[in-house]
Amino acid sequence: MTSPVDPIKLDKLAQVAIKVGLQLQPGQDLLMTAPMPAAPLVRRITEHAYKAGAGLVTTIYSDEEAILARYKHASDASFDKAAGWLYNGMAEAFKANTARLAIAGDNPMMLAGQDPEKVARANRANSAAYRPALELITGFDINWNIVSYPSPAWARQVFPNDPEDVAVGKLADAIFKASRVDGEDPIGAWKEHNANLRKRWTWLNDKRFVALHYSGPGTDLTIGLADGHRWKGGASEAKNGITCNPNIPTEEVFTTPHRERVSGYVRSSKPLSHNGTLIENIEARFENGVLVELKASKGADVFNKVLDTDEGARRLGEVALVPNSSPISASGLLFYNTLYDENAACHIAMGQCYADCFENGKSLTPEQIFAQGGNKSLIHIDWMIGSGEIDIDGVHADGTREPVIRKGEWA
Repeated sequence: MTSPVDPIKLDKLAQVAIKVGLQLQPGQDLLMTAPMPAAPLVRRITEHAYKAGAGLVTTIYSDEEAILARYKHASDASFDKAAGWLYNGMAEAFKANTARLAIAGDNPMMLAGQDPEKVARANRANSAAYRPALELITGFDINWNIVSYPSPAWARQVFPNDPEDVAVGKLADAIFKASRVDGEDPIGAWKEHNANLRKRWTWLNDKRFVALHYSGPGTDLTIGLADGHRWKGGASEAKNGITCNPNIPTEEVFTTPHRERVSGYVRSSKPLSHNGTLIENIEARFENGVLVELKASKGADVFNKVLDTDEGARRLGEVALVPNSSPISASGLLFYNTLYDENAACHIAMGQCYADCFENGKSLTPEQIFAQGGNKSLIHIDWMIGSGEIDIDGVHADGTREPVIRKGEWA
């Protein structure tokens, strides 16, 4: 049976991952992670990596059946364990300038039927073990990238009323369109897109706003920005000197909020899919930076449990601006995948900040970033608060305001 995934566009996606996403350098090693159904994309990326001069490409696969076997048969103590040795090895690889590529495509509802307490414990253990490697990614020490593959289990979630092969074909087309590989010249399209994002964040950096104020249905929120913050988006330079596009697709410009200067209330504009739970109609209230009250029509207990991970989990680590007319928003799809859904709307993230969203961020220590208002946590969870009804003002140091977003679009 022929695959419903267009092989030519899949090959273009692999080229974009290597040449735009990573800008992999001759002699550089590559560490890739992927769910097993994504093997066709892994093979093409590996081929293009070696054609670009890669030293060694190593792939670590995950398997849904094996993950579920743990929840069915493992002892209770298993859920407080994680493969620290593996993550330490990844951290060593990144310290030696290995590039990192993650292929997203897991079944977003894989853990839906499992004990939420065990899921939370396993996540906590994993987050703590992953920290040495993750800090090198969030600190932007190396060039890294995430792309996606339309696995059957994911496609069935997004298109539940279609036969599997039709669903996979539709999700593939949506991924290719969002990733800008459906045209003749994907690399040229990314060049133009990066230039447009750069214009947006350059304007925001020149304005030096001290806060953003959001207003709209169920929303009256002020987000103070970290001292010495800077806006970013699209392509940017890692500490190893390589310019890469960490997220494919991406529509956002983003920066670091001040973890103690967030106040007011806000309502989510889209559901958040997290570890098999769809968290819907979130309503949150912040005081002095802390999310003190969280309600949702569905999944509130799951979200609250995650927010109890550590002290920083109830504070913001990222604020991102996305126009309501972004191609991902225009698709009208809920992808059940943060990489896509966050690029459909303005969003905020609970937890860890990005160290690189500061002036001279590459030379700041974690202590200096914390002193300037950056947040620290084992989690980083984005949720969507933007819509066609949201207005955002930039607030200057003297209290005067300037329109940034009006009715969901750049002002």
